Amino acid sequence: MLDRFITLKFNYLTPDEQLSRSREFLERMRTRRTVRDFDNKPVPFELIQNAIATANSAPSGANHQPWTFCVVSNRELKRKIRLAAEDEERENYQRRMKQEWLEAVHPLGTDWMKPHIEDAPYLIIVFAHSHGIRKDPATGAESTYKHYYVTESVGIAVGMLLASLHLAGLATLTHTPNPMGFLGEILNRPPNERGYVLIPVGYPAEGAKVPALTKKTVDEVMVVYE
Repeated sequence: MLDRFITLKFNYLTPDEQLSRSREFLERMRTRRTVRDFDNKPVPFELIQNAIATANSAPSGANHQPWTFCVVSNRELKRKIRLAAEDEERENYQRRMKQEWLEAVHPLGTDWMKPHIEDAPYLIIVFAHSHGIRKDPATGAESTYKHYYVTESVGIAVGMLLASLHLAGLATLTHTPNPMGFLGEILNRPPNERGYVLIPVGYPAEGAKVPALTKKTVDEVMVVYE
């Protein structure tokens, strides 16, 4: 069992370095905003690949890494995804959503129309694996195995993905159409993968507007026990 462990390589920082990095990260992440108006300017693919590699380094239950990151730049596929997403969102806004929910999102200016799905150079669609699939190398027979803490694991990975994209100078939007079975159908994903989030990625359009929002202060969300 011991040969499965390696010595941790940990980079100890001076107190000044710790504070400097912490403060810089905080200030940079405070500038992250959800963007709905994208420029069609090309994005270097390595920025997308590096962000996904960062997300793939996230902790996960039993280290099963129960995720797939689908990257879509094909115009026809983006068009199909937009139309399918708008069909579901139109139904949500017109029939499924309760009045309370409609009132909650009204200040954000959202509606069922999702042009950003086509406008953004890339879409990253994250799929969560409900369970794993093993294939016997000798017979090719498949068997399933359980994943643990799937929602939590994928959520952490998506957070790291968004942070990496933002620090690379890209704009994003987190879109969770409900239901989103159409994503698996359009992208031909296996039945053990379910859509988790759809993220348009690119540069903001010139003059792009975002809601004038305020965030809770750290004192409002942090409870300290000494």
